Amino acid sequence: MGKLTEIFANKEPDFMIRGILKFELFGQELYLTTTHISILVICVILILFALIVRLKLKDTEGKPGALQNVAELIVEMLDGMVEGSMGTKGKGFRNYLGILFVFMLLSNISGLLGLRPPTADYGVTLALGLITFFLVQINNVRYNKFGAFTDLFKPVPFLFPINFVGEIAVPISLSLRLFGNILAGTVIMGLIYGLLSKVAFFWPGVLHVYFDLFSGAIQTYVFCMLTMVFIGNKIPDNIVKKDKKTKKQKSKN
Repeated sequence: MGKLTEIFANKEPDFMIRGILKFELFGQELYLTTTHISILVICVILILFALIVRLKLKDTEGKPGALQNVAELIVEMLDGMVEGSMGTKGKGFRNYLGILFVFMLLSNISGLLGLRPPTADYGVTLALGLITFFLVQINNVRYNKFGAFTDLFKPVPFLFPINFVGEIAVPISLSLRLFGNILAGTVIMGLIYGLLSKVAFFWPGVLHVYFDLFSGAIQTYVFCMLTMVFIGNKIPDNIVKKDKKTKKQKSKN
């Protein structure tokens, strides 16, 4: 814990990933880093918020409180974003996209809490990109069956290498875009506080508004929007129409 105290006691913010605790597992040296601490804090905040909202919902007695109104506003906003981009295709992905949006937004703006943003670590953004990539490909195979592979040879077979690279590039482009933008803001703010610490009073707050709030929110929206576009492109429109017909038949029966 001495390492952790030393890091947070340092008046000059450090934009580098720091190892806080070293331990061995199966003969390998592993580190608990500032990225892990930031993710843990964000997860605890999300879990506590969810538990508090759940308890408040039980005690409302038909009268919604301020916290319930905030929670409903967040849910309605996220549902509207998914439906506006994916239409009826997005109903099954609202939970994933919702938690992705909230987690990423908190990660991007966590610098305001004195944490190092987890999304300034490529290991985090690559993992998020890979989750989206596998989700896209699973739904591609699920709905298009063998067509998921034959589409790589369209419109002409010799374009297969380009189409294949285009599919593989999805997690790389998503992760690098998010990582680069958040890391740039983290580095700039670290340099400002490190080199101009004697005159860094009040005015860096304006830069925090841009690099943490504005840029963080924009990058969260871009990542989630591209995720919705990639998934939606793999789900044929006729599948959605069939689902509607099936639901209508069930409701009549």
